[in-house]
Amino acid sequence: MLPPRRFLPSFSLLSAFEAAARTGSVTAAANELGLTQSAVSRQISALEGQLGVALFLRERQTIRLTLAGNTYAREVREALRRISDASLSLRANPSGGTLNLAVLPFFGTRWLMPRLGRFIDAHPGIMVNLITRLEPFDFRFDALDAAIHFGAARWPGAALTFLRDEDVVPACSPAFREKFGLRTAADLMHAPLLHLNTRPDAWELFLTENGVAFDALHGMLFDQFMTMVEAATAGLGAALLPRFLVSRELDEGRLVEAVPARAMGTGQYHLAYPPDRAGYPPLAAFRDWIVSEIEADRLRLAGASANSSAVSS
Repeated sequence: MLPPRRFLPSFSLLSAFEAAARTGSVTAAANELGLTQSAVSRQISALEGQLGVALFLRERQTIRLTLAGNTYAREVREALRRISDASLSLRANPSGGTLNLAVLPFFGTRWLMPRLGRFIDAHPGIMVNLITRLEPFDFRFDALDAAIHFGAARWPGAALTFLRDEDVVPACSPAFREKFGLRTAADLMHAPLLHLNTRPDAWELFLTENGVAFDALHGMLFDQFMTMVEAATAGLGAALLPRFLVSRELDEGRLVEAVPARAMGTGQYHLAYPPDRAGYPPLAAFRDWIVSEIEADRLRLAGASANSSAVSS
């Protein structure tokens, strides 16, 4: 439900204010909007009168935002951006059915993109827009319908649908394993280790879980899984990598398990979304699809593991 009309300034008033706030000049705002300076000044004054708050300090021929005006400008700019994004989405897909999805870059590249065509084929009326996000955000202030979330099952203000657990494997190139004579987890202490800055204690947890004592761990630091995978493949070090996201390199032999070790669970993947959007048809369709895809993956891997065990026995 929208608030009373007196609290909803017209689009023209908000546009004039936002342009003047952003450019710091009534003249520049007038040029941008194709209006006269006096027209922009009148619109800003009308907005201040409607709100009952001074938004600018007038000093000779210059304007400067008040503290209240500065805060209001940021919120108005975001609201106008969301309206613009919604309009662009509608124009791109006039039949409706747009899903704006935030994805983790490595999960999006390695797992989602190779499968997304199946979702689009099954739901040709739905337009999927992908935006990279690494951290949780507030759905109330972002034009996104859902997000792929990794970590603890916690996202304030959002509903969560469980997707899968993650376990990591110590991986390196075959030549690297041979060069450093890696046979046990303790041997890793004598080899270069690659670290991800969003998981700074991953190696400490892994070594502790595998009974290896250590003082300090050093090595190259990365901000993305993708570059760390390439570094490990190139023989620059051993990395703790999600097994299901590097299955291609493991299957092709470009990466191998550095040492036999107990698998380490690191967190869970969830689909996060605003509770009041749970029934939005494109989101509901995507939620059902991704859950079924992950279950199909689980059954496929379980079958492959069973076949491998049968052959070895």
